[in-house]
Amino acid sequence: MKTSDFFFDLPENLIAQYPPEKRGMSRLVVLDRKSGLREHRMTAELPQILSAWDKRPLLVFNNSKVRKARLLGTSAETGAKAEFLLLNKIDEYTWKAMAQRAKRRHPGSRYVFGDFAKGEILAEDEEFRILRFDRPIDDSWLDIHGHIPLPPYIKRDDTKTDSDRYQTVYAQNTGSAAAPTAGLHFTREILADLEKHGMDTAFVTLHVGLGTFLPVRASNIEDHTMHEESFSIDEETAAKIEKAKSEKRPVLAVGTTSVRTLESAWICDAGSPSGGYLKRGDGATSIFIYPGYQFKVIDAMFTNFHTPGSTLLMLVSAFAGRELILETYREAVEKEYRFFSYGDAMLIK
Repeated sequence: MKTSDFFFDLPENLIAQYPPEKRGMSRLVVLDRKSGLREHRMTAELPQILSAWDKRPLLVFNNSKVRKARLLGTSAETGAKAEFLLLNKIDEYTWKAMAQRAKRRHPGSRYVFGDFAKGEILAEDEEFRILRFDRPIDDSWLDIHGHIPLPPYIKRDDTKTDSDRYQTVYAQNTGSAAAPTAGLHFTREILADLEKHGMDTAFVTLHVGLGTFLPVRASNIEDHTMHEESFSIDEETAAKIEKAKSEKRPVLAVGTTSVRTLESAWICDAGSPSGGYLKRGDGATSIFIYPGYQFKVIDAMFTNFHTPGSTLLMLVSAFAGRELILETYREAVEKEYRFFSYGDAMLIK
């Protein structure tokens, strides 16, 4: 299957540069993947929409918290601006990172990050650089000196508002280099309304990294390799999901990261009432879901509108069908929906 099969025309003015004025006030396409029917609603109506289903779904959220992992500095040799995105901590002084203008960032290059830290590249490997600092760099330090890592299609600097709005209200475990953006639509009021309407919720943790947002550069999607991302599932969440599966209640994954976590951790077991079970504890996944994949856990999905040719668009196409998804995207463009991280949402059932 060709990567070009997942491209679509998107006017630049539909790429959301800012979040909606109020969290939860985004538009929502409700897509029935069996009938192909679409409704146009608002995300704040989600509790009412779900309460009309035959059985109340279990909603599964990703509670990973975005790290202020974007560092702005200058070259110690030339004074030119330099930017790094810290991905994984190797030790208290050393991080695996991505570098802007990576072809210019080689081992031995040194950088100054204001009056707060200095760093040197120790090694390079394709997209990555190993960056060692002259002082310990932890999340407390990054909260003060780092920046929210807004995606490159948001053509502006981050602001204080982004520190709140590019974070879910239930974010708990720090470690993501990008937000699990489907969750940005949920307010505490919407969550309380879901509970009032009889919906149960559960939380997994997947720290968003290159596996989620690195572009597909291969012509054939089968040739693309996903980078590994870490996840964690606790006993309470696993038990809730297994119970929902045994009771034939829908499992609704909020966001593609929740989808990838559940599908990676599920072990099929025909003798089990739920048809299988979830692995508890910490794990890692490099699962790449594209059309032809047979879903084992999820029955519905709440997600944003994704970038052309991305693994995320391929994942939702695997769930609902490529033609139906692209047809829905074309209608969303015609109706001027907002796209990507700060944009509008889809509920696929």
